[in-house]
Amino acid sequence: MPHVTQDLWDAHAAEFDEQPDHGLRDPAVRVAWRDLLLPLMPKEPASVVDLGCGTGSLAVLLAEAGYEVSGVDLSRRMLELAEAKAAAKEVHVEFRHGDAADPPCVAGAYDVVLVRHVLWAMPDPAAALARWTGLLRPGGRLVLVEGRWSTGAGLTAAQCRALVLAHRREAHVKKLDDPALWGAEIDDERYVVISRA
Repeated sequence: MPHVTQDLWDAHAAEFDEQPDHGLRDPAVRVAWRDLLLPLMPKEPASVVDLGCGTGSLAVLLAEAGYEVSGVDLSRRMLELAEAKAAAKEVHVEFRHGDAADPPCVAGAYDVVLVRHVLWAMPDPAAALARWTGLLRPGGRLVLVEGRWSTGAGLTAAQCRALVLAHRREAHVKKLDDPALWGAEIDDERYVVISRA
């Protein structure tokens, strides 16, 4: 797994939102992500933590829908952009600086742990998942958006599901091959793993 540093992500912050699925600037892409995520969430105002939140697009999207959202990211520059995004949408998101592998969050405090395109980059994915599942309240949901990209990086759905099942009783996989989510056709494996128990 790659070693991720704050400096690396700070350097990419300015152009991070240029990817349609990162910035959600295209209304159709934004609607596609809303339509994907909201049915996976418990009734608002449940508490959600977005680990490795980047510029906060998903955190802000969920806050707009009435959820109590926190976001954690290693990059201070990404968090500055996330805070500006939340302010522009006039929603409250509690953003915190920290490592997604060991986030500065209280154990047992969240109804949902949401993580997008982060697990594959963890030096120890199993340890990260153990920490993340510990953040959930009883009956809480783990929602992981991951992929195995055409570059060869990432995790297959089977690998991700197996990692989750080492810590949870269930792990359902849904393919994310709708081009509306990505702003273009894709030719690699993208999916969400949902665990409710």
